[in-house]
Amino acid sequence: MLKVVSLLKRAEGLSKEEFAKWAVEDHLEFAKKLPGLRRYTVNVAVAEDSPYDAVNELWFDDEEARAAAFASEDGKAAAGDAGAHTSSRVHVLTTAHELF
Repeated sequence: MLKVVSLLKRAEGLSKEEFAKWAVEDHLEFAKKLPGLRRYTVNVAVAEDSPYDAVNELWFDDEEARAAAFASEDGKAAAGDAGAHTSSRVHVLTTAHELF
């Protein structure tokens, strides 16, 4: 299982509350349409001085499924929506190891 960890910094002009609503409610509608997405979590930062405002986790069966999802029309729409609401996005491809 491949997990994409996305570190998101909100766009200039968005309050923490506006960004949190977008991340948890509005952007979810884009994520629901991604083909091959197995699991999706959104973690909203609590601290005002956090370097990122949210950390999202997207699970796919493998790299091919991830690449196909992001290359799809729904993937491109999700990326466009994220780009409009963030000033910075960092994606880290990982393999999760749940230890307990």
